[in-house]
Amino acid sequence: MIHEQTIRAAVECSGVGLHSGAPVSMRMLPAPTGTGIVFRRTDLDGFEVEAVSKNVARVSYATSLMKQGVLISTTEHVLSAFIGMGIDNAIVELDNLELPILDGSAKPFVEMIQKAGIRKQRRPRKFMKIRREVEWREGNKFIAVYPADTYTVAYSINFPHPLIGKETFEVELSNGSYLRHIAAARTFGSREDEQAMRNMGLIRGASRENCIVLTRTGLENGPLRFSDEFVRHKVLDLIGDLALLGKRILGKVVADRAGHAMHTALVSRLLRDKTLWEEVTVSAEEEEYPVFSSAQAAAGSPA
Repeated sequence: MIHEQTIRAAVECSGVGLHSGAPVSMRMLPAPTGTGIVFRRTDLDGFEVEAVSKNVARVSYATSLMKQGVLISTTEHVLSAFIGMGIDNAIVELDNLELPILDGSAKPFVEMIQKAGIRKQRRPRKFMKIRREVEWREGNKFIAVYPADTYTVAYSINFPHPLIGKETFEVELSNGSYLRHIAAARTFGSREDEQAMRNMGLIRGASRENCIVLTRTGLENGPLRFSDEFVRHKVLDLIGDLALLGKRILGKVVADRAGHAMHTALVSRLLRDKTLWEEVTVSAEEEEYPVFSSAQAAAGSPA
């Protein structure tokens, strides 16, 4: 039987928020079984906001959560890292409203989890096994989920830029594939759009150190980490947004130019209609999602 997992020890980092530009210190802490992922605002008397669909607030250029007026902004990268590393339960403490962007990918959060170590817990992990397909289209945007025995994500994008154009990437989240293929993919933006976004109160913390900066014909801060880093980052975002289901998916998710709003809309659709899925546990022999080598995770005895 596959069991829930948490981290072994507290780890911390500091940085700035991508959109707010505000300095922030962050700590990851172990949490008991059944906790899920919970954000805690240490600057607001430890107020807690659970990483679940009902707390989704804004999803335009990032996925933000809100509970009783308390905001947690840009959650998708750390949630993606937790899914990719097989972490079910953790407390994320912040002393400001937005998570640190760090290098613009999930890699620094993965490295924090690796530093903390991973501890197996006693409670069996519950999966959301997709039983019926869901498809949703808005103009040229599309998102769907189909029955499957493992968690697979396929994403397509099409940007009118000479370095991007149409890119497609598919990954099955097993055998450390998240670390190899997804975690290091960075967020990106265009220098041409910068002023308009800043006028909207966005990307005030953006820099060449925390995102890929596109010019009209190329890059300001190359080289890319992957030749198709742009679509891989969209996969990273989608995995983080789907973490708001509160359970790990067994199914194939397909997206085409979807974005945060459609990602979280799929979450809401699945949670509203329980005929689309069933809750299952998985034996160790069957489990394909995710598997870690001893170098990637320090798995301990149940606690």
